[in-house]
Amino acid sequence: MSDDATAATTEATPRLHVDVHDGNGPYLLLVHGMLSSRVQWMPNLDALSRFSRPVVVELWGHGRSPTPEQTHHYTPDAYVEQFELLREELGAERWLICGQSMGASLTLRYVLAHPQRAIAHAFTNSNSALAEPTSPERMSYWQEQITRVQEHGRVAIDDHPMNPLVNRKLSPELREQLAADIAGMTTHGFEAMMAHTQPEAPLGHRLGENTVSSLLVVGEREERFAPLREHAERTMPHLETIGLDANHAVNINQAEGFNTAVREFFLRHLSEAGEAN
Repeated sequence: MSDDATAATTEATPRLHVDVHDGNGPYLLLVHGMLSSRVQWMPNLDALSRFSRPVVVELWGHGRSPTPEQTHHYTPDAYVEQFELLREELGAERWLICGQSMGASLTLRYVLAHPQRAIAHAFTNSNSALAEPTSPERMSYWQEQITRVQEHGRVAIDDHPMNPLVNRKLSPELREQLAADIAGMTTHGFEAMMAHTQPEAPLGHRLGENTVSSLLVVGEREERFAPLREHAERTMPHLETIGLDANHAVNINQAEGFNTAVREFFLRHLSEAGEAN
């Protein structure tokens, strides 16, 4: 699948940008988090392609994906529709799923909606995925972020505490490419994400519905995530967890450990499903 074939071209039929990489095995959907891009997975692609064909999606307004004007596209359910349409276009009966941060909330929603399509699901620290439904206090926080970007424009995006460029372990190459991608985000895309993706993302109240074999790879240095990890371990069926000495961006900060954990988990479930090479 070429870049041109997978990029969105019109507002009437917007499509997320997708890169399908060569590899061995089933397709593996990879979904990055807030203010990131395809660059999020660069330290992992070589290892993942040895047993799968990575399918790297970029969220609306991120990287090379378009920024639709119509805000309904930014809802988590609309993202699930995009992922399922992509699976159908690839001709995959089932595939592997992996999400990072906010992207993990979207992949979790996908496996809850389409469990029969997921061989297994791996995800990283995701406050948005494992939290309870958004409280009035959280709604106030998201509105504050929207107001700030309306008043300060690009500065509010560049200075946002979740901007991955604050990660000191980024290599110069990753930092340069990620900075270029973040520079392309518009204030409209940021506001739509804050108004429609983030507030509707939490799935902490639905973890008990999970029927898909899942792996949570935890960056244990992100201390605020610990209560959500414990909540998931108590309430989410079919969940395994592994902790690594890393911060929020565990797949970058501890790429080797992440790659090993995800590879072993996916290969085990591919074997059990009779889909290993």
